[in-house]
Amino acid sequence: MSSKGSSTALSRRNYRLAPDTDKPKVAGIVNEKLLSDYLYHVFPPSNKHSVPSAAFRKTLTFQDLGAHLERLLSEGEAAEDTRDQVIDGRLGPPTVVLDHTSGFEGLLFVDDDLLGVIGHSNFSSIRATTCVFKGKWVYEVLISSQGLMQIGWCTLNCRFNQEEGVGDTPDSYAYDGNRVRKWNVTTTNYGKSWAAGDIVSCLIDLDEGTITFCLNGQSLGTAFSNIKTGPGIAYFPAISLSFKESVAFNFGSRPLRYPVEGYLPLQNPPTADLVKANRLLGYIKTVLSTTIDTQEGKLLEKDSSGWQLQGEPTVLVTLAHIFNYFAPLMCKVYLVEDVLMNFLLSILEGGGSVEEHPLIQQLLDLFWLLMEDHEVNECLKQLMMSLLRAYRFSPIIPDLGFQIHYLRLTAAILRHEKSRKYLLSNVLFDVLRSVVFFYIKTPLRVKEAGLEELIPTTWWPTRFDKEGRDEREPREESAEERLRRRAYERGCQRLKKRIEVVEELQVQILRLMLNNKDKGTGEASRYIFLNKFRKFLQENASNRGNPTVLCPPEYMVCFLHRLITAIRGYWDEGKRKSPGTVSSEEAYVPPQLFYNGKVDYFDLQRLGGLLSHLKKTLKDDLASKANIIIDPSEIQATSMDDLDEDEESGAAQQRPFGAAAMGGALARPSWLSSPTLGRANRFLSTATVSLMTPRRPLAPPEKVKVRTLAVEQRTEEDIEGSHGNDGLLLGRPLEEPDQPITEKSLLEILDGIVMMYNLSVHQQLGKMVVVSDDVHEYAVALKDTEEKIARCPSRRPDILEELQKSQKVFSEKLNHLSRRLAWINATIYSKEKMLDVYWLLRVCIRTIEHADNTGSLFAFAPEFYLNVAMNSYSALKNYFSPSNSMEELPGYEDTLTQLAAILAKHFADPRIVGTDIKDSLMQALASYVCYPQSLRAVERIPEEQRVAMMRNLLAPYEQRPWAQTNWILVRLWRGCGFGYRYTRLPHLLKTKPEDANLPSLQKPCPSLLLQRHMAELLSQDKDMAASFLNSVLNQLNWAFSEFIGMIQEIQQAAERPERNFVDTRQLKVCATCFDLSVSLLRVLEMTVTLVPEIFLDWTRPSAELLLRRLAQLLNQVLNRVTAERNLFDRVVNLRLPGLESVDHYPILVAVTGILVRILVDSDRQGVSRAAAVLLSDPCFQLHSIQHLLGKSETATGGGPPPPSDRKHFSLHAYTDYISAEEEQKVEQMLTFLTEESKQAAASAAPTSEEDLCPICYAHPISAIFKPCSHKSCKACINQHLMNNKDCFFCKATITGVEDYSKPASS
Repeated sequence: MSSKGSSTALSRRNYRLAPDTDKPKVAGIVNEKLLSDYLYHVFPPSNKHSVPSAAFRKTLTFQDLGAHLERLLSEGEAAEDTRDQVIDGRLGPPTVVLDHTSGFEGLLFVDDDLLGVIGHSNFSSIRATTCVFKGKWVYEVLISSQGLMQIGWCTLNCRFNQEEGVGDTPDSYAYDGNRVRKWNVTTTNYGKSWAAGDIVSCLIDLDEGTITFCLNGQSLGTAFSNIKTGPGIAYFPAISLSFKESVAFNFGSRPLRYPVEGYLPLQNPPTADLVKANRLLGYIKTVLSTTIDTQEGKLLEKDSSGWQLQGEPTVLVTLAHIFNYFAPLMCKVYLVEDVLMNFLLSILEGGGSVEEHPLIQQLLDLFWLLMEDHEVNECLKQLMMSLLRAYRFSPIIPDLGFQIHYLRLTAAILRHEKSRKYLLSNVLFDVLRSVVFFYIKTPLRVKEAGLEELIPTTWWPTRFDKEGRDEREPREESAEERLRRRAYERGCQRLKKRIEVVEELQVQILRLMLNNKDKGTGEASRYIFLNKFRKFLQENASNRGNPTVLCPPEYMVCFLHRLITAIRGYWDEGKRKSPGTVSSEEAYVPPQLFYNGKVDYFDLQRLGGLLSHLKKTLKDDLASKANIIIDPSEIQATSMDDLDEDEESGAAQQRPFGAAAMGGALARPSWLSSPTLGRANRFLSTATVSLMTPRRPLAPPEKVKVRTLAVEQRTEEDIEGSHGNDGLLLGRPLEEPDQPITEKSLLEILDGIVMMYNLSVHQQLGKMVVVSDDVHEYAVALKDTEEKIARCPSRRPDILEELQKSQKVFSEKLNHLSRRLAWINATIYSKEKMLDVYWLLRVCIRTIEHADNTGSLFAFAPEFYLNVAMNSYSALKNYFSPSNSMEELPGYEDTLTQLAAILAKHFADPRIVGTDIKDSLMQALASYVCYPQSLRAVERIPEEQRVAMMRNLLAPYEQRPWAQTNWILVRLWRGCGFGYRYTRLPHLLKTKPEDANLPSLQKPCPSLLLQRHMAELLSQDKDMAASFLNSVLNQLNWAFSEFIGMIQEIQQAAERPERNFVDTRQLKVCATCFDLSVSLLRVLEMTVTLVPEIFLDWTRPSAELLLRRLAQLLNQVLNRVTAERNLFDRVVNLRLPGLESVDHYPILVAVTGILVRILVDSDRQGVSRAAAVLLSDPCFQLHSIQHLLGKSETATGGGPPPPSDRKHFSLHAYTDYISAEEEQKVEQMLTFLTEESKQAAASAAPTSEEDLCPICYAHPISAIFKPCSHKSCKACINQHLMNNKDCFFCKATITGVEDYSKPASS
C-alpha cells in the first residue's frame, strides 16, 4: 500500500492541494485505466449527455475527480433551480417558526428551535410567523400530552385571552381531540380522540374554502367549509393549550410524516440539497458494492453488507471526495432524517439480530474518519433526534413493527463505541430525552392498533360478591365462558410476546450504555451514564414544580423496569465471574453510601433530618464507627448555607423575563414539549411580571473526608475505587460484613432505581389501575342490565328497547376496555413487572436492615428507602392483583414478616425525626393489621419486638399523633367486642360500595396473641396503665365534646330559613370526631375486657379514679345520644353527605360493651363497685339504659305512648349483628341497674350545699390537700393530679392528700 495514498485519504483538508507532479500514475496498485473505469462506474455522467463508450471517453483521475463531481452536482442544482420558484399564496419568512415576539397570549414555554411549546397558564395561545391566502397547505402537530388543546388556523385580527382561544372567535377554526370536537365560535362533535404520541395534520384549501384534519395520516373528514377568503384574509397556523399541555410543530423543517397529495408544507423542503444528498448517497452505495480486482484488472459487484473499511487508498480517496460534499449536508435536520436515517434503516431491513449488520459500524467509522468532528457530532445528534421522534410518534400496529425498526437502528448506532460515548456525554441526556426510547405507549384507540385482530375474543369477570368484587373462587364457569376466557388469555399471550420483543431491544440499548469494558477510548460508557443518570434524578427530585424538566411518570415506569433487567443481568454476570460476591437476588445498598458523601442525595430528607445537622451531631459516631472525619470549617459552611442564600444564587435569579432566554434552572431538556430537542429556554409572558421564578441553583454536594466531587467530575476510580481505596464504599462500619457485594457502579444505579420508584413510578402504577376498575364497573352494570332484561314484562317493549340499547353500549365499551386492559397488563402489570417491584421491595428491606445495624448512623439513610418499602408492598397488594397474586411470589411470607418487623420497630424509632415519614410508617402498620395475612406476619416477628411494638402503641396519647395508634389497637380488637363483628355499618350496607380494598372495609381479624401482650403489659406496669388510660379518657372527652359542638352548629345551619350549605370540610371533621369517639370507646372496652383489674381492683393507686372518670364519660355519651328527639337524632335524620358514619348503632354498642363487661361479666365485688360508682355519678339516668332495648320512660311509667311515626333505636333490631347471648346480658344489666337505682334512691341522704365539692358540686367533700388545707371530693383532686400538681385554689404545690370527714356537729 502506498503511504502517499493512505496519508491523502486520512485528511480531508489537504488532499485537493497536491500538485500534479506529486501524483504517481498509479494510486496504490490500481493502474490508470482501471482507476478511470472505477471512477466512471462510481460517478457515471448524467443521462443528458450521450455517454461515450469506454474506449473514447477521457481518462478520469483523482486530479480531475473534483471538477467532474462538481459538474455532476451542479447539473442537478440547475434542474432544481428551474422548479424552485417562489410559490404564490404564502406570506412570511421562509423558515416558519412560532411567533414568540408578538403572536401569543398567556404564559408559555417555547423551545430553542421555536417549534415546541408548553402551556403555562389557564389557556395560552400562539400562532406561527407565516400565513397563507391561497392554495392548499398543510402542517403537522406532534401531540406530546393528550389534554385540552385547540389546534387549527386563525387570521391576524383574532383576539385571544385566557378563556377564549383558537376556534372561539369568528375567523379561527380548531380541532380538539381531547373533547373530540371542532370549534368555530360554536362547537360540534368531530373526529376521534387523540393520545400522546399522535400526529395531527392540519390542512387548509383556500381555493375551495375548506379545512380538514387528519390523525396519524387518516382523514377525519372536512371539518369546515365555506371559510372566509378573499382580499385581506390570510390564515396562520395557531394553537391554544391549557396548563402543562405540550406539542411540537412541523411546518416543513423536517419531512412530513404523513404528506397529503396536492398540499404543500408551509416551509419549502430543501429540494436542491435533497437531490444532491441523494445523488451523493448513490455514489457511496456504489463504492460499497464495488470491488477492484487488480489481478484481473476489472471491477466486480458484491454485496455491500459485508463491506469493511480496510484502508484501500483508491476507495478512501474516492470516499473522501464524496464526503467533501456529503459531510456539510449531513448537518441539516431535513437531510439527516430523509436521506441518512432512511438509508441506515434500509440496511437493517433484512431482519436478523443487530450484530448481523456490521455495515453500520463500518459506516460510522467512515464518518469519524472523513468528517470534521463538529460535523459528525451534529449529524449524530440530528440522527438520534430523528430516531427518537420517529419512535415516539409512530402509530402502534399489531406487530409493533415501527417501534422495533427504530429501536434496532438506535441499538446499531450505540454499538459503535466512539459514537456511543459522544452521544452519552453530550446528547442522550443533555439534548434528547432518551428515556423515551424505553417507553412503550398505550394505544387509546384499540381498533387502529390492531388489537381486535390480535385479541379477537374479549372476556371480563362476570361473577361478583355483594361488595362488587370479582369472586376469587370461580363458581361453576359455563363452558362458553371458559372458552371465551381461554381465547382471551391466548390473545393476551400473543400480545405479550410482541411487546417482549420491544422490551428486549430496549434492554439491549441500556446494556450498551452500561458497558464498562470499553475503556480503550477514554472513560467507560457506564461511568458517563452514571453521572448523567444522577443528574437526571437530581432534576426530577429538585424541580417538582417545573413542568419542562420533570420526566413524565409513564416514561419512568418503563425506564425503571428496563434498568432493573439490565443491572440484574450485569450483576449476575459479575457473580458468575467472582463467586464470592452477593447475587442480585440478595442485593442491597450498603449503609456507607448514605454518609460518606460519595453519592449526592441533593436536598432529599434523611431519616434523622438535614444532612448538615446530622454531620454536626453525629460527627463523633462517624469518626469512631466509620473512620470518617468531618472538617469543622465545612460544618460551619454547610449550616450557614442552609440558613441563607449566597449572593451568586440571588444574582442568578434576577434574570430578564419575557421572551428572553432563561438560563440556569430551565436550560435542560423540556420533557413535555418538543419530542426530542426541547430545551425550554424561552419563557413567554403577556403579563408584566412573570409567574415563574426559577429555584435556587442546586448547591454543589457537601464534602466528607477525602475528595467529594461534583457529579460530572467523578471518574471510574472515584466510583469503583482502587488499591487501598474503597471508592463508593468508603467508611465501612464494623457491623457491615467485609464481603464484596458487586461492582460499585451497579450499587449506585440500584440506589437511583429506588429513588426513581419514589419520585413518580408508584403514583403512575396507581393511576393505571383505573382501566381495570372501569372494566369492573361496566361488567357490574352489564350484568345488572341483563338481569333487568330477563325480568322485563313483555307488555313493555319500550323499556325492553332502552335496556337493550344500554346492553349494547356496555358490551361495546367492555370489548374496548378489555383489549386495552390486556395491553396495560402486558406492559405494566405483567408477572415479570411484578417480580421487578417485588425485587425492589426486598432490596429496600435488606438495605434498611443493614442501615439499622449501624446504630446511630441509621439516621443518615434517606427517607425514600422506607417510603419505597411501604409503597412497593402496597402496589404489589393492590395494583397487580387479580391478574397476578402476591401469594405466588417466591419467599413471600418471609418478606411480609421482614417488612412487619421494620414497621413494628421503626414507627416509634427515636432516630427518625420527620413527621411525614413517621405518619407513613404508622399508617402502613395500621393497614398491615387489617389483613389476615399481614397480621399473621406481625405475629411471626420475634416476641421481644412484638412486645416492644405493643409498648409503643400503649404510650400515653398526649404530645403525639395518637389517632393512628388507637386505630391499630381497635383493629386488633375488632371481632372480639360487643356487637363488633361487622365489616360495614348496618345502616351503610345499602349504599354503593366504596373501594372494597380499603383497609377499613376488611373483615374483622382480631389478634389474640397481641391482645395477650397488651394485657400482660397493662397488668404488670401499673404506672404505664394509669397514664395510658388517663390519656385515652382525656382524648375521648375532647373528641366527644368537639363532636357535640359541631353537630349543634350543623343543626343551627340546617334550621335557618334561607338556603344554606354546611361546609363539607366541617362535616368531614365532625364525622372524624365521631369515629374517633367510637374507636376510643372500643379501646376502653378492650382494656376493660382484657385487664378489668385496672378499674375494679381498688388496691391499684388510680383504679377508683379511672372507674369514676369512665362512668362519668359513659353517662355523658348515653345522655347525649339517647335523649328523646335530641340533637343527635335530628342530625342523624338529616342524612347529610359526609356524615354517613354517624349513627346510633356504633357508639351505643361500644358503650354497652363496656357496661356489660363491668356490670355483668365481672366478679361480685367488681360488679358492686362498678354499680356504686355508676349510680353515684350525678349524670346517671336509667332511661338511657332502657333506651338501648327500645324501652322508654313513658312506656314503663304509664304516661302517654310515644307517637307511632317515630322509630326507636333498639338492640333487638340488630339480630344479625348482636347474638342472643349478648342481648340477654343487656336485659340482665337493665334489671340489675333498675333494682340498684331503686335501693340507692331509698338510702340516699340529702347533702347540704356547703358540704358539696366546690369543683364538681356532685359529690360530698372527701379529701383535704397538704400543705394548704383546701378541700374537694377525691374524684376531682385525683383527676387533677393526673395532669397537674398545683392546688385548684391557691396554686401551691400539693405534697399530699388526706381523707376528710366532716366532724359531728356539737
